[in-house]
Order: sequence, then C-alpha cells, then structure tokens
Amino acid sequence: MTATSKTPLLDLVQEPADLRALPQENLRQLADELRTETIDAVSVTGGHLGAGLGVVELTVALHYVFDTPDDRLIWDVGHQCYPHKILTGRRDRIRTLRMGGGLSGFTKRSESVYDPFGAGHSSTSISAGLGMAVASELKGKKNHVVAVIGDGSMSAGMAYEAMNNAGSTNSRLIVILNDNDMSIAPPVGSMSAYLSRLISSKPYLSLRHLAKDIADQLPRPLRTAARRAEEYARGLVTGGTLFEEMGFYYVGPIDGHNLDHLLPVLQNVRDAEGDKPVLIHVVTKKGKGYAPAEASADKLHAVAKFDVITGAQSKPQSNAPTYTRVFANALIAEAAADPTIVGITAAMPSGTGLDLFGERFPDRCFDVGIAEQHAVTFAAGLATEGYKPFCALYSTFLQRGYDQVIHDVVLQHLPVRFAIDRAGLVGADGASHAGSFDIAYLGCLPDIVLMAAADELELMHMVATSAAIEDRPSALRYPRGEGIGIELPERGSVLEIGKGRIVQEGTKVAILSYGTRLAECRRAAAELGARGLSTTVADARFAKPLDQDLVRRLALEHEVLITIEEGSVGGFGSFVLQYLATAGLLDNGLKIRPMVLPDVFLDHDSPAKQYERTGLNARGIVATALQALGLEAAAVRA
Repeated sequence: MTATSKTPLLDLVQEPADLRALPQENLRQLADELRTETIDAVSVTGGHLGAGLGVVELTVALHYVFDTPDDRLIWDVGHQCYPHKILTGRRDRIRTLRMGGGLSGFTKRSESVYDPFGAGHSSTSISAGLGMAVASELKGKKNHVVAVIGDGSMSAGMAYEAMNNAGSTNSRLIVILNDNDMSIAPPVGSMSAYLSRLISSKPYLSLRHLAKDIADQLPRPLRTAARRAEEYARGLVTGGTLFEEMGFYYVGPIDGHNLDHLLPVLQNVRDAEGDKPVLIHVVTKKGKGYAPAEASADKLHAVAKFDVITGAQSKPQSNAPTYTRVFANALIAEAAADPTIVGITAAMPSGTGLDLFGERFPDRCFDVGIAEQHAVTFAAGLATEGYKPFCALYSTFLQRGYDQVIHDVVLQHLPVRFAIDRAGLVGADGASHAGSFDIAYLGCLPDIVLMAAADELELMHMVATSAAIEDRPSALRYPRGEGIGIELPERGSVLEIGKGRIVQEGTKVAILSYGTRLAECRRAAAELGARGLSTTVADARFAKPLDQDLVRRLALEHEVLITIEEGSVGGFGSFVLQYLATAGLLDNGLKIRPMVLPDVFLDHDSPAKQYERTGLNARGIVATALQALGLEAAAVRA
C-alpha cells in the first residue's frame, strides 16, 4: 500500500480471504475503491460497465459472507463480473479484459477457481446452481451455492423451469434476484430491511418451523388454510408470493447498495438450516456511482474505451454504416411498403437494429424479453395469420430456440424470416457470442432458404428477398461491424432464389465465397493474378437452395475450387462437397479446398487477429490455392 494510492484498502485484497479478514466497518470504503478501480479499468479496455457498477456492494458482501471458492458463486450472464474478477486474484490482469491472451469479459471456468460456471448467455445460473447443490448433497458436503440472476434474465423460461425444479427439492440453493429495474425507495427502505432481517433470522425460521409442525397436526383444510395465510401475509408485505408458490423461501426486497442491509440478511441465510431453497430479492441501480452511466439511457451497458471524467467514448469513426444499421433501414423500407411486416427481437432491440424499426412502427415491433424460444414460436403464430415476421436474433441466441425453429416453423413450412446478426467471429466478446454454427444447424433442415450477404448492398437485397418469400422459412446472415462503404439505394431488390453471381472471371483457380469474406477473396484473387494464376471469384449468395449450375461450372472450368465461409465445418462447404460428390464432379481430378472456421472455440481477440488465426483472409486464401497447386507459398504477401 502506498501513500498515494487511490485504493489503499483494495490494495490489501489479493483474494476473498483477504477481504474476509477486514473489519466489517471498512467494507463501505472498500466498495467505493472497487467501484473506482472498475471504472478506471473499463475506461482502458472497454466492455460491460453498467451492470458491474450496479453489483459492487453485492459482490463485496457475497465474498465477505460466503467462503468462496468452496462456497460456489455463480453470476448469470457474466456482464456484471468485473468487480468479482478484481477481488478474486485477477486485478493485476483486469486491464487485459477482452484482449487477445487477456481476461475474458465473462466468467470462465478455465480462468479461475472462483468462476465455477462459465456464462455469456443469460438465465443458466439457477439450473447450474441446482446441479451443484445436488452434487454437494450427494457428496455429503455442506457448502453453499449462490446464484445471482438479474431481473432481465428472469424473463427466460429456463429460469422458471429451474426454480420449479429447485422448489420441489430440499437443496441448499440460494438465489439472489438482482433487480435493477425497480425504484430503490420507498419499497426498499428501513422497514423493508427490518422485515428482511426478521424473516431470515433463526428465531423466525424456528418459529415458522414450529408453526408448520403444529399446522401439520390440523385437519387437512385447516392445515392448508394456515399455511397459505402465513405465506400470503408475507407475500403481501414483501412481494414474494410468486416465489413462495414455486417452493422458495422469499426474503426482500432489500437495498443492494446498503451493506448494513445486505450483510445481516446474507449472514442469516448462510447460517439457516431451512428445508428449501431461498430467494433474496436485492434491488440495485445499474451504473451506480458513476454519473455518466446513471444518466445514460442504457446505463453504459457496453462501452468502448472512454474518458473517466466525461464518460465520452472513443469509438473509431467509419464512413461505412454497420450491417445492423443497414438491416434496420432495409427492413423499415420494406415495412413502409408492406403493412404485414413485423419485427421481433429478444431483449436486443438496439443490438439488432429493431429499436430504429420500433421508432418508425411502434405497433409492429415486439421485444419479447430474453425468451428466444417464445420469440420463434410467436413469429410462427403471426405467420399463420398472414403476417410477415422478421425474427432478428444474434446467431448464438437463435441457438436457444432451435427446437422451435424445427418443430414450429420449418416442419410447418411457415414463412418466418430469421435475420441473423453477429454471424461469424465477434472479436472481444469471444466464443460465447461468435456466430459459428448457424449455417450448419439451419442448413440440415429441409426446405429453408439460407442467404449470406457479401456486403451491405447485398444485405438490402436479401431483406427484400426474405419479405417476398411466402411459402417457406428463410434466414439471412450478416456479421458484426461495418460494411465496405458502397452506395446504397432507398430499397433493395428481390433476388432470384438459389442463384449466385460471378464477380470476376478467371481460368485456373475458382474461389466461391458465402458471406462477407468476399472482399478478402477479391484481394486474394488479385495476389494470385499477380503470380500468373487466373482466378474466378464468385458470390454464392445462397447456401440453400445451392446454385448447382454455378458450382458445376466452377468445378468443370477450373483446376482448383476453394469455398470460403465464416462458419464451422458442416456448413456451406459441406453442401458444395455433397453436391460435387453425388454429381460425379470429384471423379476427374478437381482439387477442392473448403475453408471454414477451425474446429475449436476461438478465444476473444481483435477480429483481424482472429481471421489471421483462422486463415480466412487474403493471405490464407492465397496460401491454400498455392498449396492445392503444389506451389511454394512461403512468399505470400499480406
């Protein structure tokens, strides 16, 4: 500890055991220092800020009361885990967040023993926590399991499935409902804190157990009435009726920023010997303690590097619009001409661009919360009534509604349109958000149209094409980030289904691209041309139905055929190979090289470094072509 340190107490904490050695009266100062350190770190790295600021006091209290890592602490989603990382031995690396070789922006089992469950998607914590609690009981252990879940994550059906299961067990599971969508006062004042301490205390629990034993001796109608009267009385006072009905012992709501309220309740629950899981309702304020975050509409949920004093973010300027913005504008243009078009998203209106659509068509835009399964089937229901739903989801979030895609949409041939954002690699967000699998997991389904935009103009055309498809489902994919900066019309044109296009003609090597790697393919073709290797570049546009005429022509007229896609094995390249094999086009010496994402989960890094690692850039494409031709690739230029 130095005299000039802004964080003298935090400097003493290398791990939670050091925190637990501090006097309780020092925790307020420690929390303030932890908030300062979190703000300073994220100003350097960017990342998720508001959620972490909202749980600073809760993080301190949980690690102070519970014996982590023996007691398991699970953070749902992981957006709020930066203060937790600082307290659990990772402060010296906190300014490497989301960078290549640095800390993950989410919890990660391989990173620390204090991260018992990894997450990047929401609503998994209660299920995982229950599994851990049951495992502890089977082992004969007495450790605690604490799952912290936000009110947004509680909109997902999985959370209720887990609570329903947990409520029917005698497991030692503690769920913290972090409610940052509720006013701090007056519901969470001193009276609420007093009641919360009272109902979580041993005397109350013992008295309640005695009352239960007495009630069990009563005739059944009186026994049921007595139990319901007590639980409903508590529910009316504290708002916990729903959770009581699901089998949880409810405590709260309490002020999540007041350590004098938090600590005794957590200690009471820790020391209790109840016979059912407990839910503690904690009210917090997202962005708490940092004025720019508190004043921001999204509480600075996700930020670029920023100035700590002003909160101004240093986002790089680009002349090209993002693909998300292009999608939103294209959908607005289609909806202006067609009143049956509606937009659906699952708690990501700004992430998918549907916030812009909603501003223009508020009655035709639906944010269903973190409920992708519902979003898909809701869209299917709209489609049965003649509407044209565009279900806009990230590629990795659509995974969560996969059964509904198959059973409720594709099996019934319903024309739901899936707009798949964040298709391909996503840089700093890492493996949990990388859209690697949608080509494969949708491509195996019968009678679905799959498209991938090569640039922002193609994306506009594909939005128009999706709107025009009325006899089956369709999906179009596009990546995170900016387009290439080409001129755009007011509205896209409808493409011929299942037809690609030749971008440049050649004779020796053919490169068939599916998606936005097309620009890299053209760079590679220029490099190969400079080496005297005449190269054709084609844009597939469609993975299903595959343009078989185009593939046949490329196979017959070239010595080498390379397919390129921003997806896993089992996707577009596999469809091309299947066709070539069954059509006998592999029988006469064609050299084919499908280029896909490697069969590993890629850690977070800059997009350029990720694509360098995968080989899906001009350098990698040239090297692949030269290798196929048996030529020296050592001198390939970047």
